[in-house]
Amino acid sequence: MNKFRILWVDDEVDFLKPHIIFLEKKNYDVEKSFNGSDALELCKTKKFDLIFLDENMPGLSGLETLTEIKTIQPETPVVMVTKSEEENLMEEAIGSKISDYLIKPVKPSQILLCLKKHLDLNDLIHQKTTSSYTQEFIKISDDIQTADSLEEWHQIHKTLTKWELDIDLIQEESLSNILKSQKEEANKNFFKYIKNNYKEIVKDKQNINSTNVFKTIINPIAQKEKTLCIVIDNLRYDQWKTISPIITEHYNIREEHMYTSILPTTTQYARNSFFAGKHPIDIKKDHPELWIDENEEGGKNVNEEELLRLQLSKSKLKIGYHKVSNLKKSNDLADNLKSISENDLTILVYNFIDIISHSKTELDFMKKLVTDDKSYRSLTYSWFKNAPILKLIKRAKEENLTLIITTDHGTINCKKSTKVISNKEINSNIRYKKSNKMTFEDKNVFEIKSPKDVFLPTNSANETFIFAKEDYFFAYNNNYNYYSNYFKNTYQHGGVSMEEMLIPLIILDPKT
Repeated sequence: MNKFRILWVDDEVDFLKPHIIFLEKKNYDVEKSFNGSDALELCKTKKFDLIFLDENMPGLSGLETLTEIKTIQPETPVVMVTKSEEENLMEEAIGSKISDYLIKPVKPSQILLCLKKHLDLNDLIHQKTTSSYTQEFIKISDDIQTADSLEEWHQIHKTLTKWELDIDLIQEESLSNILKSQKEEANKNFFKYIKNNYKEIVKDKQNINSTNVFKTIINPIAQKEKTLCIVIDNLRYDQWKTISPIITEHYNIREEHMYTSILPTTTQYARNSFFAGKHPIDIKKDHPELWIDENEEGGKNVNEEELLRLQLSKSKLKIGYHKVSNLKKSNDLADNLKSISENDLTILVYNFIDIISHSKTELDFMKKLVTDDKSYRSLTYSWFKNAPILKLIKRAKEENLTLIITTDHGTINCKKSTKVISNKEINSNIRYKKSNKMTFEDKNVFEIKSPKDVFLPTNSANETFIFAKEDYFFAYNNNYNYYSNYFKNTYQHGGVSMEEMLIPLIILDPKT
């Protein structure tokens, strides 16, 4: 194992000889410098893993030396060693990006703890993560085999996501592959659970799903508190956990819910049901002018504002609705949030993640940029941190608005194709199909022979729905190889997976 190289800068460094001997016995390589100027020359020729820097030195002061060090070795942690705890001095040092500070006289145990914190932290996290996941692996596997309720599947999905994010940090490929296999096993069993129980799930009014999430959660909050609800299209639970540290700089999480998307997990069905508070069959029956069949031209979400207002018409809430599809619209909303805050409930719909998932299918550069779930999360994080949506959330905090973050459905990275054949007209979505007559591979499919039993509208008596399981997607028998290659490793929705069906809904309070 290579030694860590430490630079200790202090005009009285000879008095620190016992500390340096102590560190050398702990296998650290320590170099000494008596002043800032010499320290800077050393930094130009050698790379240090950490620098201890005395605050009070003749010639270049500690703060002046710190500023220069950060231009030469910006990534090297610098620990300020000082006799003073004056507030302005600490503020200036922290503003100049010190990593830590120690107060003289320092003890060997303090020094060692500081080094462990800044140099050995990754190794310690790696060991702890590996050990903890290994210990929990058997319990997770048992839970996957025995889960028999939505609540249990919610918890499994949360647990697997937690480990996915933790293992991302330590970049341990073997552990990542084990977790990937466990997630695949989870989705296999989740598919079986949905296939066996879906009819009961959509009929049970106690289950929070696309049709009652407004009635059950959002509306009761808006009745008591001025609320901003941001619907980020296609936002998965792992993406929520990725962006949550940014949001929680400004908001505290009050409650973290998970609800179930109805099938198909698409705009046509899940999203319209979300805004209408009704099953698709009832939307078509009660508001035929607002229902657009898949074979009809026009966007499938063009009537969601009207569906929302019809759903909440008896609530007496003052409602605002905005769909954000470009930068200007987002900036305009952030700049005019005060007028929005006069509403009891404002809904903002963001389509950015939906655009990412579609462009990954269609654009070569996006295929290279988003290669797996980790890079998908990373791109989501970069967008959120730099987009006007964050400015809008900061303004919402200033206006003391309760914040709700949610979505309509998620997506899954499709890896495997399964054949479908139909002589009749068939829809274009590759995660589900509906038609009067289809031939398909039964083992990869959840078939609903009587769509009305699960509140899905049909255009003929013989029409059925089929849903792809896990990370499968449908490819036509003609040009099968072409479609298999074209859609492989793209993000799709419409079928049965935890990522598509288990939906985050988070309620947050502004920090004061």
